Amino acid sequence: MSEKQDVITIDGPAGVGKSTVSRKVAGATEYTYLDTGAMYRAVGLYLERLGINLDESETVSRSLDELRMQLLPAVDDQSDICVLLGGEDVSDIIRTPAMAMIASRVSAIPVVREKLTEMQRVLGKEGRVVAEGRDTGTVVFPMAKHKFFLDADPRERARRRVEQLRQRGMEVDEAEILAMTLSRDKNDRERKIAPLKAAEDAVKIETTDISIDEVVEKILQKISPALERRAGEK
Repeated sequence: MSEKQDVITIDGPAGVGKSTVSRKVAGATEYTYLDTGAMYRAVGLYLERLGINLDESETVSRSLDELRMQLLPAVDDQSDICVLLGGEDVSDIIRTPAMAMIASRVSAIPVVREKLTEMQRVLGKEGRVVAEGRDTGTVVFPMAKHKFFLDADPRERARRRVEQLRQRGMEVDEAEILAMTLSRDKNDRERKIAPLKAAEDAVKIETTDISIDEVVEKILQKISPALERRAGEK
């Protein structure tokens, strides 16, 4: 039987609060935060800037040979990680609703998933990582010690996304964001490769009516005994 990895995976659909929860869990455990969604957004931006037709898999594959992407740690548990694309900081550019939709399309391309999954596994190889995304518990780190799947009503997720974007100074329409949320849900759940779903051994947390801090507390309550045992073994 393979040994479990010292990794915490937090998966779920768009707008469920994965990023905020993952940052806080990483801060509380002193683990590294790995935002896999940001990686797909960055690749989407990269391919868009090159004018690549996403339906041409061979062209996409060749383009990825020149991809230069770097992830830098967030400055605190309130900030997103810093994403560099060819040395350029694209952290803010990739956080728009439009880039989220492109990321959803890009994530369904086999060659992209293969490349990014490999990168993610390298980043998580040494353990002590909180990995956030849509398939981190099912595909990227199937042997993770702790797995969680967050979910919430689509309308609540859209409302949260609107609030988040407005806090960043963006003008957004709530009806449009809801439509994009539902569309992305459909794309992510129905794609043939690594569809969005909870791992069989994941702890599912319904977040519609509870706060971010309450979600974080539920996760920490589940993993704390294991962390305490590990500390005692040192």
